[in-house]
Amino acid sequence: MILIGLDPGLQTTGWGVIEAQGNRLRHIANGAVKSRAADALSDRLLALHDGLMAVIAAHTPDGAAVEEVFVNTNPQSTLKLGQARGVVLLVAARSGLPVAEYATRLVKKAVVGVGNADKRQIRAMVERLLPGCKVAGEDAADALAVAITHAHLAGTAAALHKSFP
Repeated sequence: MILIGLDPGLQTTGWGVIEAQGNRLRHIANGAVKSRAADALSDRLLALHDGLMAVIAAHTPDGAAVEEVFVNTNPQSTLKLGQARGVVLLVAARSGLPVAEYATRLVKKAVVGVGNADKRQIRAMVERLLPGCKVAGEDAADALAVAITHAHLAGTAAALHKSFP
């Protein structure tokens, strides 16, 4: 199964594509879609849309996992992040992908072992879990962590469903 993990952001949306075969994971690709802060909000959202559509078309994943929004103290920043997240969910849905959503703390706990892990720890564990992976930045590392979380949790759910129909 090919999975894409997405870490929404208005300026930078990280993405990571992995292949999951049971408990085995293989890195396929990762990167980020960026928008220019000087552009109008509508143009920035369109850039995210077009960039993510291209990534999905290039890698044809079977499913998507999206990190939930972390609420800021700044309402304007939170609103813009929510709009970017809406674009991410829309792109996945328009591409016909089933979408799972995961809280940030759950992703950190699933990948690092603690819910308050920092960016450095996440990147280190992603690189350990996906040997040979060259992570394209913090946002890509976060997206790969979301994909890894989904692979593990979806695999566990499927195993439980087989055991207890």
